[in-house]
Amino acid sequence: MLSVPDSEAAAPWIPYGTEIRLNRHTHMLGTNVLMGGSPSLVMTLSPRAAELLKRRSFTVTDELSAGLAERLITTGIADPSPETLPALDTSQITVVIPVYRRPEQLRRLLTSVNLCLPDHHVIVIDDASGEDSEAIAQHTDNYAARYLLLDKNRGPGEARNAGLTEVSTPFVLFVDTDVVLQPGSINLLLRHFIDPELAAVTPRVLGLPGNNCGWVTDYEDARSSLDHGPDAGLVRPHSPMSWVSTTCILARTEALTTGFSPGMRVAEDVDLVWRLSAAGWRVRYEPSNRIYHEHRTTAQQWLIRKYVYGTGAADLAQRHGNLVAPAVLAPWAGAVLMCVAVQRRWSLAIAVGLTGWAYSSTVRKLRGLSIGHRKRYLMAGRLVGFGLTTAAGQGVALMVRHWAPGIVVGSLFSSRARRLLLVSATADTVWEYARLKPEMSPAKFALARRLDDLAYSLGVWKSALCSGSLRTALRTLAPTRPTRRT
Repeated sequence: MLSVPDSEAAAPWIPYGTEIRLNRHTHMLGTNVLMGGSPSLVMTLSPRAAELLKRRSFTVTDELSAGLAERLITTGIADPSPETLPALDTSQITVVIPVYRRPEQLRRLLTSVNLCLPDHHVIVIDDASGEDSEAIAQHTDNYAARYLLLDKNRGPGEARNAGLTEVSTPFVLFVDTDVVLQPGSINLLLRHFIDPELAAVTPRVLGLPGNNCGWVTDYEDARSSLDHGPDAGLVRPHSPMSWVSTTCILARTEALTTGFSPGMRVAEDVDLVWRLSAAGWRVRYEPSNRIYHEHRTTAQQWLIRKYVYGTGAADLAQRHGNLVAPAVLAPWAGAVLMCVAVQRRWSLAIAVGLTGWAYSSTVRKLRGLSIGHRKRYLMAGRLVGFGLTTAAGQGVALMVRHWAPGIVVGSLFSSRARRLLLVSATADTVWEYARLKPEMSPAKFALARRLDDLAYSLGVWKSALCSGSLRTALRTLAPTRPTRRT
């Protein structure tokens, strides 16, 4: 169970002097309309608000701007700059480290904890490491940390829970042994807890410098599953950022109560974030805070890990239903994708007709906004274009990742399936290579990208078959309707 935050606030909690920035997924439509947030919404701005946001950022200076800032932050349209939030006392943090073997990585982490959090409380949970337990206990003692040994191996989630029961401070930092903290990074994360409804915040996880061992680490440095990118934002199901890794996560102790779900060895981080969101708490990702992670260096280790990530899909589907669906599409956009995939003249004509219907429908929905006719037509075009672009990106991801095994088998018998797979794989590789600019050749990146997707997809399908329901693998479309607020 998770506790529910107090939703009654007498006044905006945003301190004066806080800088507020619209996030990358928020679009300015004209000068007084915003589109963005999670769930998606269209918001009209008063003249004062429009003036504040004309440069996509502003500083809170009075009660009115504080109220605007709070609304933009709670809807996921904007984010506070952590450097401008008031500092909090880091002695209120207890560090919980789950350990399974790897004593030298623990020693390295404890060194970074000493540098990052001088007034720290550290609990090391030895998850039944066998012959390595003696070295783990010695390192723990050398750094004046508390050592707890579990009677049997229970996995990282339950190891963290064992540490959580010993925490008496308002905040807890869960951090894995293959991580190295950076001075000042946790201090900045802690500032976000000026938000009374924030349950947890995570930093950006980058590859450990000097750990480059070939094409696997080159790819992981560019596109690790733990690296959620350069854009800050709220973490919510069916949003641009639907989950974050708990490799390093700072949380409000009262929000976690019993912590991670018992028995989950995979996807326990996704489950935690979704339960916190369902309970009314907010979870935030803050990429201006960076830590480093020792990525896997061999192809075998890397592919096994990707496969294991995929096997968590069935458990998530049983616990959270449609939240596990990787594609979130409006019905008309999903229908357009299906028509394009059929690759027939008649289906393409239907796709054009559906797009036209969506445009006219959007124009009608925008009549409630106080904008002129010309701006309404232009705005409708942008909204429909945005919907098509988003749908195309998600459709490509379905072809090369979640549905990859089925599409590969289908391509053995169908030229249309082969064409669809080739176009999707090429588009995905070109887009990601141009976006990430990895330090590896396009050919190596293309191979790594496809192996990444295939390993994860095999894990998803394996979990679906073992659970007795293919819905785990095929539950991919979750129709959504944008919310409009004025």
